[in-house]
Amino acid sequence: MADNLTKEQRSKTMSRIRSKWTSQEKKIHNYLKGNKIKHKMHPNIKGSPDILLKDTKTVIFLHGCFWHKCPKCYKEPKSNKEYWLPKIEKNVKRDRKNKKLLKAQGFKVIIIWEHEIKKDLKKVLKNLIKYGTKKS
Repeated sequence: MADNLTKEQRSKTMSRIRSKWTSQEKKIHNYLKGNKIKHKMHPNIKGSPDILLKDTKTVIFLHGCFWHKCPKCYKEPKSNKEYWLPKIEKNVKRDRKNKKLLKAQGFKVIIIWEHEIKKDLKKVLKNLIKYGTKKS
């Protein structure tokens, strides 16, 4: 199936997709900040997690269901498969490598999927309290 946008329109649309400070990240950041849970957004550590909870040595990845091939709700693109399928597979491989690397460094790795935030944000936030606070 051909793209229904011109090259210029597609370029403009794609340029608006951000890798940092997505709406998901803003929601989680504001919640952590509001609950005084120390965290660092986009920490400069190998593995490139979205959030670091330093006190509990936990890292969090906020994965978009399309971009990271969610096992629950990923739908294969209908057009331009020659481009998208290898790109998404590369993302998945990088995700596995990063998770392994961070676990080897002693981090607890949490992955939160886009659909989890959309479906039940309260549940996701409740779990973050659990991971973000030290156990005495």
